[in-house]
Amino acid sequence: MRILAKKLAKYDAPQKAMEAGIYPYFREIESDQDTVVKIKGNDVLMFGSNSYLGLTNHPKIKEAAKQAINKYGTGCAGSRFLNGTLDIHIKLEERLADLVGKDGALCYSTGFQVNLGVVSVLTGRRDYILLDELDHASIIEGSRLSFSRILKYSHNDMHSLENKLKRCEPESMKLIVADGIFSMEGDIIKLPELVELADRYGATIMIDDAHSIGILGENGSGTSSHFGLTDKVDLIMGTFSKSLASLGGFIASDKYTINYLKHNSRSLIFSASITPASAAAVLAAIDIMTDEPERIRHLWDISNYALKSFREAGFDTGRSETPIIPLFIRDNYKALRLTQDLLAEGVFVNPVVSPAVPREDSLIRYSLMATHTREQVEISIEKITKAARTLGII
Repeated sequence: MRILAKKLAKYDAPQKAMEAGIYPYFREIESDQDTVVKIKGNDVLMFGSNSYLGLTNHPKIKEAAKQAINKYGTGCAGSRFLNGTLDIHIKLEERLADLVGKDGALCYSTGFQVNLGVVSVLTGRRDYILLDELDHASIIEGSRLSFSRILKYSHNDMHSLENKLKRCEPESMKLIVADGIFSMEGDIIKLPELVELADRYGATIMIDDAHSIGILGENGSGTSSHFGLTDKVDLIMGTFSKSLASLGGFIASDKYTINYLKHNSRSLIFSASITPASAAAVLAAIDIMTDEPERIRHLWDISNYALKSFREAGFDTGRSETPIIPLFIRDNYKALRLTQDLLAEGVFVNPVVSPAVPREDSLIRYSLMATHTREQVEISIEKITKAARTLGII
């Protein structure tokens, strides 16, 4: 066995969890991503999906993807920069720019690639990137590829952010990058206060709307729209793999920024473009999202109900105010045990444990879709509450 293999063979944390019967990852789903999925032939209530609008199996979206395959084939065989730009990509970018209120947009092969390719290339050695400490991993990785100085501020703490801004050299570029809705905690960025600080200190703002598109703003257009501050946010990022029922991501901004990224963003230039089926699916999803506002209203109704019910049951849901509801367990073993116990009871949720979060912040991530019924939510809460009491969590 070679040296690398010997070293990696010592990594046995997953095997230990499997032996203890609490390994909760790579669970095989045998059906579409609906409110009920099939696992090992059994029906399981899905409360671990990011399909917030419940569109992944919508017939109009599936038909749009099929038609795109019939016209364009299954792939583009190259990057957008060279041979991989189709007219459907341009149509999608125009639609996205219109949706979020910017001059232009640019599509990447995944949301991770957006943050990797945008955050890494906008600022230089003498500049600063300011990050919320709970920003998504893709933002962190993008900042690591930059030559800029990285400053992290306490989560959603504008006093902490201002202290970091004060440390920056006035003449340097200052790029603030933060999630719109934080993907694990479910809270919303304090955008009005952040904008005020950005104006005062001459900073540029980039908002990651991966978990905000389809939830916040007019017709699900995101955080900036939600606060009426679209003109104050310089860059808006979004993904297709959540509310928009596909795969890929985008950045939207003014025409100068988009032009620069088209010719300098390495994860765009050196990655294959999104498939025709993916692009067509997003276009169809946007149509449904904007034409059926009742989906978003229902999502908020059941989210508010679930939040209230969990809190009344004694759960710590942190600062959540969205369809992403953290149930803080604050114990790795109990979080993993609860996840497996719930799966056996027909409820799918996701555990978040260290090192992804500090051990004392371990949690169960419960997320809702617009296609969930009130009855399904009630059943899940009843089962989660019962299992949590058995483990002494509440």
